[in-house]
Amino acid sequence: MPIAKPKEVDLSTVFDMVENTFRHRPKGTAPPAMNVNTLGEVPDSSWFTNRIGARKMPVEEIARGAATGGPPDTGGPLTVIAPKSGGITPGFTMRDARGNVYFVKFDPAAHPNLSTAADVIGSRFFHAFGYHVPQNELAYIRREQLRIDPRATVRFGGRKRPMTEADLDRNLAKAAHLPDGRIRIVASLRLAGEPLGPFQYHGTRGDDANDVFPHEHRRELRGLRVFAAWLNHDDSRSINTQDMFVRGEGGGYVRHHLIDFSSSLGSGSNAQREIAPQNPRAGNEYVIEWGPMLRSLFSFGLWERTWRKVAYPDYPGVGNIEADFYRPDAWRPEYPNPAFARMQEEDAFWAAAIVHQFGDDAVRAAVVTGELGNAESERYLVDTLIRRRDKTVAHYFARTNPLAWFAVEGGALRFRNLGEEARLGRAEGYDVEWSEFDNATGLHAPVESSTGGTSLPIPDRAPAHLAARIRTRSAMFPAWARPVTVYLRRGAQWQVVGIDRRP
Repeated sequence: MPIAKPKEVDLSTVFDMVENTFRHRPKGTAPPAMNVNTLGEVPDSSWFTNRIGARKMPVEEIARGAATGGPPDTGGPLTVIAPKSGGITPGFTMRDARGNVYFVKFDPAAHPNLSTAADVIGSRFFHAFGYHVPQNELAYIRREQLRIDPRATVRFGGRKRPMTEADLDRNLAKAAHLPDGRIRIVASLRLAGEPLGPFQYHGTRGDDANDVFPHEHRRELRGLRVFAAWLNHDDSRSINTQDMFVRGEGGGYVRHHLIDFSSSLGSGSNAQREIAPQNPRAGNEYVIEWGPMLRSLFSFGLWERTWRKVAYPDYPGVGNIEADFYRPDAWRPEYPNPAFARMQEEDAFWAAAIVHQFGDDAVRAAVVTGELGNAESERYLVDTLIRRRDKTVAHYFARTNPLAWFAVEGGALRFRNLGEEARLGRAEGYDVEWSEFDNATGLHAPVESSTGGTSLPIPDRAPAHLAARIRTRSAMFPAWARPVTVYLRRGAQWQVVGIDRRP
């Protein structure tokens, strides 16, 4: 609903790390996700829009990402209107000939293509998942195209002064240059609306009447852990989010975005806080994690962290990412995330089912947008992401009954076994307990029990609601026997209106 513009939030990275490391940790059993419908879905909202998880996305749409237009117009002069205000990646804000404003970053001289490719590829994946992300595009510019806006300023010694050509040259001196002198950039189109700062992964905004679900109990933020682990987006923290106030009739609303994917896919920073292949710790251990720290201390340094022994291949433009050592359940962001820490089996299954929708062609289509410029690098990254995808879905599909895509067709309840589709193993059959369901009291009256395949005939009865409690028989995966209860409502025809995966 329309609201007045909320206040802008200024969040310190250090504060966010300390707060989430020592506070907001789960105590007791976390409640189920609060923002799902009766089918266990996350409805479209200012937080999330269902895409590949709800329909088949053409590879062209995946490659296009959030783009509503083409890349910046680099055929003429480009105006630098501000320096980059934060982060470790050098860059600036520019306006192209069409008047569009872009936030610009480029690769360090020692690692061409690394950061820009990760940012562009990452934005394609997270857009396809369903998140609101900026339009990130690769472009190539020359120094002589850049003009400094007379109103552009830099902060020096606590004071502002006009930006100079020397300031711009110092910035560009850090960038990787192509042999012909061009500079490769990732240009992020300014988001629509007025910036409000980042959102946090816990609590709600008190000045946003639409923000009614605690963020740590939102399924799309809990399940984000699965997506971030697959792509090793270890920098998935509040500082890399952006709320925008979008005005409309009678006020406006807040749209929530994920931004900056340059610290993913093995790209990150080194000990000198320079863009480089990611520190091997990333994705394996928190910045502050007491268990490993104490083991190292009490063994006088003799105990060695296993992730330090991982060997990463050296491919141009690809950072430290691999698939052999990767374990979805052991993956860590930079520091604890309140939503990630409360992820339940149902949240993880929701996210893993979306990951499962990425076929090999879809993965390849996203990676190609990074323009790595090296066939072996591209091949390695595609293969690594496919193997990490398979590990991710295998882990979560083995932990629960992986039935999905329920629908009524031809008088039968039909569904898909995502575990079989992921080639984990074959089901030996399905046991179903049918019951009449009283929607007012929640009581079940048994009707009949039967066995069958992925198409179960609906009993010939005439209640308003039926429930089917389905177990999958598999000697290889005992967790598949955990029942999924599917609720059907009679109208002109039977309709699936509820899915319950809880114990």
